Amino acid sequence: MKTRFKWIGALALAITATVGGAMAFTHGSDAQESDIIAGSAAAVDDAIAFVANEVVQETPAYDPDDPFVIKRVLPIEGPIKYGEWHWDDEGIPDGPLVMTVDLQARVISVFRNGYEIGAAAALLGTPEHPTPVGTFPILTKERHNVSEKYGNAPMPWTLRLTWDGVAVHGGSTVERGYASHGCIGVPDEFASRLFDTAEVGDVVIITDGVMTGVGGSLSTAG
Repeated sequence: MKTRFKWIGALALAITATVGGAMAFTHGSDAQESDIIAGSAAAVDDAIAFVANEVVQETPAYDPDDPFVIKRVLPIEGPIKYGEWHWDDEGIPDGPLVMTVDLQARVISVFRNGYEIGAAAALLGTPEHPTPVGTFPILTKERHNVSEKYGNAPMPWTLRLTWDGVAVHGGSTVERGYASHGCIGVPDEFASRLFDTAEVGDVVIITDGVMTGVGGSLSTAG
């Protein structure tokens, strides 16, 4: 089996390096400047061509009976847009439920027994009210929760992660330009399905720029 990744970060690094190089050498003649700019543009084109292609890697060997090993990711084309969500749990065997949230990708993924069954774009916090990084068990489930801290704002299908107010919940406008006060806001239908599936004690792992795939581990040990 082979796993495909898109290394988006490589494009930003390549553009920064080449454009930065052009800016660093703008004290020569006009001809030299033109050559440098042309060379930088060509390098950027090469970088775009490189990261536009999928990088294919062999899937590492893993224990198929380990419930915390990723055995499947949903076949989603391209980045998940705000308001978009996916769910497919048909035929998935019972096992531990683990959710992952990455602050850079702005995506929440739901795994049952190592199989991804759900994914959605998530509304996250701001630098002033950041979404915390770490491993959080679900403390309570509250179907019709409202936020006393923020003017009785509706937070339906709440899965509480901290006692000071951080939760996964619906009731948010999951669109570009909006943010939370540290919670993970998801579309209502996704929140409803997640609420029905998750149990108190299930784990949510929040990371900042971590990427993995089939054969990777969801284990929170250590």
